[in-house]
Amino acid sequence: MSCEEDSIDIKRYRTNQYIRVPEVRLIDEKGEQVGIVPTAEALKRARIAGLDLIEISPQAKPPVCKIIDYSKFRYDLSKKEKESKKKQKNIQLKEVRLRTRIAENDFNVKLNKIREFLEDGNKVQITVMFSGREMQHKDLGLAVLEKVKEQVADIAAVEGKLSSMGTRSFATLTPKKTKK
Repeated sequence: MSCEEDSIDIKRYRTNQYIRVPEVRLIDEKGEQVGIVPTAEALKRARIAGLDLIEISPQAKPPVCKIIDYSKFRYDLSKKEKESKKKQKNIQLKEVRLRTRIAENDFNVKLNKIREFLEDGNKVQITVMFSGREMQHKDLGLAVLEKVKEQVADIAAVEGKLSSMGTRSFATLTPKKTKK
């Protein structure tokens, strides 16, 4: 743990003499509730046990404090935090660019890549780019987007509607929820 993380933990959980309320709801080292006691008595019990008094829930009336070893408490917190980060799925927005006059084989390769991104749980933005005289035929670009939309309809849904801006047309696909 870095120094910065230590200072965050110290600010988040008051310990020992930094607990400035007159009385606390105490949980002893065995995990049993003692009840509401004066802070001085709770500190005395913690010192006798050779442990720290940590303010677990400062918003409660009176605040809940626990007698426990502070370094073990911090270690358990960091372990829980790492576990929760492992369980999180990071969804990204992937982009696939197409042209209006794309060959069938190239289209299939791009389509397979789009399917792969969607199966991984990522959103996919499909961009159809126009150049030169293609700008007069934006309907061809929208047709390409419609074709992609039909091909992946079984695993994805279009978020919003198909849109155009300048020399590009866009569609954003989100994966459908699948039961595993």
